[in-house]
Amino acid sequence: MLFVLYCLDRGDAADLRQANRPAHLAWAKGQTGIRMAGPLLDEQERMVGSLFVIEAEDRAAIDRLHASDPYVQAGLFERVEIHPFRWLLGSSPA
Repeated sequence: MLFVLYCLDRGDAADLRQANRPAHLAWAKGQTGIRMAGPLLDEQERMVGSLFVIEAEDRAAIDRLHASDPYVQAGLFERVEIHPFRWLLGSSPA
């Protein structure tokens, strides 16, 4: 099953994001379920959040994976939404 994770940074977190970015990228590259991921940008193209499409067995697996993200452990995100997702258009993640 696919899930979308929509994660918005705290307003004061630009330095926190940069400090944890190397660990976050290393973590992400080690996850086999990530089908698509990247930073959310504001109008000035500054990173203000993260978006993931992740394949996992169930919501509990997503919650465990998300909790292991160095960004989450550092307290970067102010808001996180996690939703089941059905791929319909575009290049398939499978």
